[in-house]
Amino acid sequence: MSLSSRQKEILAYLQRTHGVLSSSLLSERFSVSVQTIRKDMNELSDKGIVKRVHGGIMLPSANDNLSFTNRELLNHAAKQAIARHVVSELSEGTSLFLGIGTTPKHLAHALLDHPGLTVVTNNINAALTLSRNPNLSIHLAGGAVRSSDEDTVGEATTEFYRRFNIKIGVFGVGGLNEKGQLLDFTPEESCLTRAIIAQSQQCWVMADHTKLGRYAPVVSGRLSEIDRLFVDQTSAQIQHLCHTHDTQLVVASRSENEL
Repeated sequence: MSLSSRQKEILAYLQRTHGVLSSSLLSERFSVSVQTIRKDMNELSDKGIVKRVHGGIMLPSANDNLSFTNRELLNHAAKQAIARHVVSELSEGTSLFLGIGTTPKHLAHALLDHPGLTVVTNNINAALTLSRNPNLSIHLAGGAVRSSDEDTVGEATTEFYRRFNIKIGVFGVGGLNEKGQLLDFTPEESCLTRAIIAQSQQCWVMADHTKLGRYAPVVSGRLSEIDRLFVDQTSAQIQHLCHTHDTQLVVASRSENEL
């Protein structure tokens, strides 16, 4: 999805403020006319990245499961930072489940220079990216293709996962609630999460700060089943959750040009 540099800046500003941004405020901040800003807002709204409200824009509801392409544009720097940190922990020759979501796609990009891994995934985008590294052995699960998420799901996909004995399962979640429950949006996603947990010697979850406290309707597991939780920001609540569930909390730092 193509955005102008100003639209990307508007989106980043909106993510930092977490409120409603008016056209007049954005016009003043970016030194352009209100008409120009309204055009930007309308285009962002048409792409489903923001929600148009009277006189301005806001982020979509935290409960909305946006399309893969739209989710990929949100919290981009945070996901990159988490991905880099995870890659730094992956030794040569290990095996890896790479689950669905946009954060694992960033992990795939970060693995392009890795000296060698075996990767099992249902993430079509990740598999295509990883295929550019000749040192990686990639296994892509078949199944029903979800165009909105650019992955495969269903019993065939889950059964494919069950054939493997993997050292590290890495995946994202739809949300993580105050009970320490791992949440997904569909039963199909939940089945894949359960398969990764069952077939992995260790489980690592990648979750940017928007996932913490976010609602999703299907319970896929508990934080106590996770060895490491990789986040971009921490809080007293998440520290307490990880301590209670005996999960190692890893906070990824951003590079200077991402701050």
